[in-house]
Amino acid sequence: MSSSEVDVVVVGSGPNGLAAALTMARAGLSVEVFEAQSTIGGGARTLELGLAPGITHDICSAVHPLAIASPFFVDFDLPARGLKLTTPEISYAQPLEGRPAALAFHDLEATVDHLGAAGPEWRRFFGPLLDRVDDAVWLSLGDKRSLPETLRDARGIANVVQFGLRLLSQSGPTWNIPFSHETSQALFTGVAAHAIGKLPSMGTAATATMLSTLAHAAGWPSPVGGSQSIIDFMVADLEAHGGTVTADARIDRVEDLPAARSYLLDTSALNAAQIFTGHLPTRVDKALRSFPQGNAAAKVDFVLNGPVPWSDPDVARAGTIHVGGTRAQMAAAEADVAAGRMPRHPLTLASDPTVFDPSREVDGLRPLWTYCHVPFDCPLDPTEYITRQLERFAPGFRDTIVASHAIPASEMAAHNQNYIGGDIAAGIVSFYRMMARPRLAWDDYSLGIPGAYLCSSATPPAPGVHGMNGWFAARRALKNEFGISEAPSLAP
Repeated sequence: MSSSEVDVVVVGSGPNGLAAALTMARAGLSVEVFEAQSTIGGGARTLELGLAPGITHDICSAVHPLAIASPFFVDFDLPARGLKLTTPEISYAQPLEGRPAALAFHDLEATVDHLGAAGPEWRRFFGPLLDRVDDAVWLSLGDKRSLPETLRDARGIANVVQFGLRLLSQSGPTWNIPFSHETSQALFTGVAAHAIGKLPSMGTAATATMLSTLAHAAGWPSPVGGSQSIIDFMVADLEAHGGTVTADARIDRVEDLPAARSYLLDTSALNAAQIFTGHLPTRVDKALRSFPQGNAAAKVDFVLNGPVPWSDPDVARAGTIHVGGTRAQMAAAEADVAAGRMPRHPLTLASDPTVFDPSREVDGLRPLWTYCHVPFDCPLDPTEYITRQLERFAPGFRDTIVASHAIPASEMAAHNQNYIGGDIAAGIVSFYRMMARPRLAWDDYSLGIPGAYLCSSATPPAPGVHGMNGWFAARRALKNEFGISEAPSLAP
């Protein structure tokens, strides 16, 4: 280590790393952030890939319901800082073969009307959760160790019970009872698959219930200009409070870093163990190295010469499209992935940012963001799989393709070190592993030695661009290492 000491060193500049860094900087501490890549942002970067002049691509995340709904970002208040968001009238769509797509509108009643005979059961499921959306958010995005704010009054307790009952209903073999129509089943399951796990399960049910509730509350917005806009505002705030960020700074061992009173790692559990090799208690080191990886994603960024020719034109009005067909088809595809088999029709997510942000189109060309679910560390090029899947619901899609750039799951870690084998969740997402993430301990963020914390998606509450993992880790470090019990305000 160098002899110059700072208060806090953060490894990794993803949303969680920056959330931790700016929280510490706002508490008056000196903070340095180190990023292995040449660009800042981790899972929320927007880059030119050289496919067409001026066309930028969100190379990881693209749509951000939690960037305005998570408690961290509510306090940080991106809109008040000048972030422009587009919130589509239709949050997400589920194309279906030979029939109109199932659509989830931002407005619940519009969704109920659209679903027809399936509408009442959609309202029964989500209507009560919308009375106090913050209850669902806090339950889903809490640290799994402290009492959520939702449980501090009788109404909150009742809402948590309702939320829990809905998770149970969608986590086992009875999942077709609350949703008895093919349209509502498919619409819910497409969101559940964001967790990239077995269908049905508690982990996928929790993901779908929370994200679908937000779809009818704050909506599923996207930042104008791309995901990098979120990162730029976070970096600006960090630097305004004296923090620094250094890119092209891969850290292999803690000895590569400046001496500091506290280290916060926005890395995978395995990378954290490797960085602190020889320093961690044996039980902690073993737990970090054995934290199981989840199923994977493979990415394709397309350049198109026009909009995707969806069979149902209404699909183009949605910010996010879940391309997987029926509930049974998606469950079968995810079962293949879990078994290590590449599905013929892998579940695919797509988003066309130009529909809501015309600035993304250049000289008649536009980006299309896609990824599909594949087995862990799968080396296959996903381009043809995704193209064929989109052609099922958008005949002629192949003819709109001008260029494409693929990243197989086995290569995902090259552009984000946390995405080992294509596991974009930095560890398996199951109900147990939402609680014991990455190990079973009272403090999942602690690395077992004074001053060292893990603050990535490998900790509670779960993956996503919400900043909560970093915020929770930073608050523990503030209290334990610096005697600061009250978290600083993040407001502009």
